[in-house]
Amino acid sequence: MASSGYAVGDRVEPHLTYDDYCALPEDGKRYQILEGDLYVTPAPSWTHQRVLRNLEHLLANHVRGHKLGATYFAPIDVILARDTVVQPDLVFVAGERRAVMTERGVEGSPDLAVEILSPGTRRLDRTVKMRVYARFAVQECWIVDPEAQTFEIFRLTGGAYVLAQAASDHETASSELFPGLTIALDEIFAPDFQLS
Repeated sequence: MASSGYAVGDRVEPHLTYDDYCALPEDGKRYQILEGDLYVTPAPSWTHQRVLRNLEHLLANHVRGHKLGATYFAPIDVILARDTVVQPDLVFVAGERRAVMTERGVEGSPDLAVEILSPGTRRLDRTVKMRVYARFAVQECWIVDPEAQTFEIFRLTGGAYVLAQAASDHETASSELFPGLTIALDEIFAPDFQLS
């Protein structure tokens, strides 16, 4: 991969771009470039995918039913800058902002980015990615934790995220982006079947 770089001691660290990202192998891993740095994570677990499916189904039905815009789930490239390409688990783009949708993916900030935590992504999702989403003015970031069965809604306020709502157990959540939508955690975390 050809890319510019920056010096760290006596060595040059690559500063990767979207072109470098496009040259990465298709090997089942999730690649993201955050401010020029490459992050690689394994494919998500079936628990992660179940929670993603349940949330996407609920959100997509509401968005379509109210003609609010569109939802997309990973893998989809969200190209925030030449050196920042992320793959949130789920994104929402409001209808009036549909111009950010191209054949390459979302080229600009979605209105919502959802991260479903996995053991290997927990720290990245809560720190680096949230900082990046705030920097690029993503209105809301939702953090969903299947292990703890919690749901957090962070709203961009004055350039930083503020926790707008936290729900757990059998509670519900709601967002300013989706009037009339009730997110029941029992539905989001509902198992397909019990493993013995």
